[in-house]
Formats: sequence, structure tokens, C-alpha cells
Amino acid sequence: MESLDSRVRVVWLVGSLVTASVVGGAIAAAGIFLFDLGYWPGVGVFTALFAIGVVLVFLRYRRWRFEVAEDAVYLERGVLTHVTSVVPFVRVQHVDSQRGPVERAVGLASVVVYTAGSRGADVTIPGLSPDRADALRERLRRLAIESETDDAV
Repeated sequence: MESLDSRVRVVWLVGSLVTASVVGGAIAAAGIFLFDLGYWPGVGVFTALFAIGVVLVFLRYRRWRFEVAEDAVYLERGVLTHVTSVVPFVRVQHVDSQRGPVERAVGLASVVVYTAGSRGADVTIPGLSPDRADALRERLRRLAIESETDDAV
């Protein structure tokens, strides 16, 4: 099993910071304008959420693994709920690589594998260098095309 680039923790930390800021800001605004409590409840919520986010980022990084085998992509992830996913190549519709603004800032990319079948079955492999993401995307594309001939009726 392969692990993710350690810089993915920065991407996830930024996500935790944004979430904690939005929720803490909303609580602070409610405390000021609705309940006359000041902004301290918002500061407390921000601090608690960000601290929890930091811990979860490091636990999430330790658990995230993936492997590309001959017949499928295998993923292991999750902190509270451990999830093991198997995506057979015969189910792969197409594969994309993507780079959001935070990923670009730290020099990372993600690979998204779109699958046939149930909604929400698509998987994303984050925390890859752009070269690694492009190589993985092409490898998965090639394996998916090869599996089409194996699955033909």
C-alpha cells in the first residue's frame, strides 16, 4: 500500500481552519447580535474545532493508504470509521487529475476515479505530486481500457 505525500496535511489543515473560522464566526456573530454575549463563545468554538481538526488531520494521514493492483484500486482510510474500498477497473468510467488552489500552493494534486453504478461511488486519491497524479491517472485509464476487453460478452 502506498501512502500520501505528507504535504497533504497542510491542505487538510487549511480545510479545518476554514471550517473552524466559519462556524466560530457564526457563533461570534450570534453571540454579539442575538444574545449580547460578545464574541468569546465564537472564539471558544473556533479554538475547539480547530484543535479537533488538527488531531483528525494527523490521524487521517496515518490511516490513508491506496494500492493499484491488476484488477482494482484498493483504498483504506478513515479515523473514526475505517473504510476499505475496492474499485474494480471494469467499473471505472473515467479518471481525472485535479489541483485546487491550496493544493497548487503546496505543490500537490488529486486523482478522481469516476465509477459506474451508485451515486457517490466515485473516489478521490488526494495528496499526490502533480507528476505522480498524472502518471497514476494514465495508469488507471490504461488499466480500465484493458479491463473492458476482459469484461466483454
